[in-house]
Amino acid sequence: MNLIRRVSATLPHPIGFAFRSFRFPGDSLVSSSSSTLTHGVHVFQCPDAVGIVAKLSDCIASRGGNILGADVFVPENKNVFYSRSFQDHCLVDLLHGWQDGRLPVDITCVISNHERGANTHVIRFLERHGIPYHHIHTTMQNKREGEILELVQNTQFLVLARYMQILSGDFLKSYGKDIINIHHGLLPSFKGGNPSKQAFDSGVKLIGATSHFVTEELDAGPIIEQMVERVSHRDNMQSFVQKSENLEKQCLAKAMKSYCELRVLPYEQNRTVVF
Repeated sequence: MNLIRRVSATLPHPIGFAFRSFRFPGDSLVSSSSSTLTHGVHVFQCPDAVGIVAKLSDCIASRGGNILGADVFVPENKNVFYSRSFQDHCLVDLLHGWQDGRLPVDITCVISNHERGANTHVIRFLERHGIPYHHIHTTMQNKREGEILELVQNTQFLVLARYMQILSGDFLKSYGKDIINIHHGLLPSFKGGNPSKQAFDSGVKLIGATSHFVTEELDAGPIIEQMVERVSHRDNMQSFVQKSENLEKQCLAKAMKSYCELRVLPYEQNRTVVF
């Protein structure tokens, strides 16, 4: 095989170009006029167009070369964030975990600021198991925290399964017990709103989910559990969010299990020990 050469002038003009040759054991790097087999890596970048791969293949074949492997990436030039008005994945996962006996808790009620229809999966599940469901419509001006406090006074702790509302300092003080949250990001990075988009735009190679205790400072409470998964340039925003959702479910369930089994202890000002 001859040395792999630059793309021909008939291809779109490259934005960037790199040529790397290397020796396999027993190979010797030779000029293109030699008959000795030579392996190389051809890397190029150019604007997308129809037929680039075909032209590149023809270019290499016309010079007696053979392609042993090829890797092509065409990015999506779309600035789109996929989202939904409410997401049930964490709630549903916890309910099924409770039903299967994997979570040693008694669920006294489910409170949501989103109304669900009578025939939805969540409502059918709750009715089947006799768990009350409370819809409390909230606004930025009125989060109706007093009504929520009345419903949770007899509970030992709360779980925010993607509640996506900031609880006030007054609420936290009035409740006075632990509140566990799931954050779809690897804290302390990407706090606040849309952490998945923040991470995606930053080009991270690892995404994560963090379960932590709720404090007055946004997304800054002691961390109970974190999970990560690798992503790459091939992930678009949709697959990025799907991976994030899977991490959220697993991370929250594991944090809850550890907490309910009394394996989570406070340590120093803002840390935890998890046995």
